[in-house]
Amino acid sequence: MNQANQSNQLNTIEDDVTTAWIRRYRPSATSTARLVCFPHAGGSASFFHPLAPRFAPDTDVVSLQYPGRQDRRKEPFVEDIESLADLLADEIAALSDKPTVFFGHSMGAALAFETAHRLEQRGTRAPRSVIASGRRGPATVRDEEVHKRDDEGVIAELKKLNGTDMAIFGDEELLRMALPAIRNDYRAIESYRCEESKALRAPIVVLTGDQDPKTTRAEAEAWEKHTEGAFRLREFTGGHFFLTEHQVEVNREIETELAAARRAGEHG
Repeated sequence: MNQANQSNQLNTIEDDVTTAWIRRYRPSATSTARLVCFPHAGGSASFFHPLAPRFAPDTDVVSLQYPGRQDRRKEPFVEDIESLADLLADEIAALSDKPTVFFGHSMGAALAFETAHRLEQRGTRAPRSVIASGRRGPATVRDEEVHKRDDEGVIAELKKLNGTDMAIFGDEELLRMALPAIRNDYRAIESYRCEESKALRAPIVVLTGDQDPKTTRAEAEAWEKHTEGAFRLREFTGGHFFLTEHQVEVNREIETELAAARRAGEHG
């Protein structure tokens, strides 16, 4: 653990503070629960900006910003999921203690799972539940090597998934800035391996698209073996980024989990 993270654990990050890792678009010092959002490969904290006005001020909506993108683009990448989860666990452990739900999409789902597992092992700031969106079960492996493709190959993958603002493809400078982070994240998630026996005590809710080329229904159902708690799966119409087409319904799922987290918090 580096010196900065040791310092964070000694000093709680206040509920209305934004840091390099912790982004709050509607800071609230009066929130009674917290939603922590983990972006997809190549994604940034701003992807979850719409959730802030939807759930604040009752919920502290925290969007995570990984190194190597946007205003952190000059910082070195974290090259594997395990190391990034270690760093994220340190940051989240420095937040105030309140009922928390993790929400992760695609690579972010794997990171939410690994970070939650670390926090459960530490016995601090663990989430009451994890919502895993657009990602197959952690121990389910595909032989994927998008990160080894040339730039055109990586761009073709992004277009297939419809996860990146298409305007970026018409701006050479923006594309050049974004591709290194996208490639790094693909390398990290494509090399990620998880033991089949690794499980959370927290419940897991899985959201998936019925036409997602990255996750079949069977692969989404594989999350069930990674929780000792309750498991629930909801399938939506759409591809890998079904959540942008079904934001109202996805928000209801988040709301359900936040309400459950608050109830659990009231009973210890």
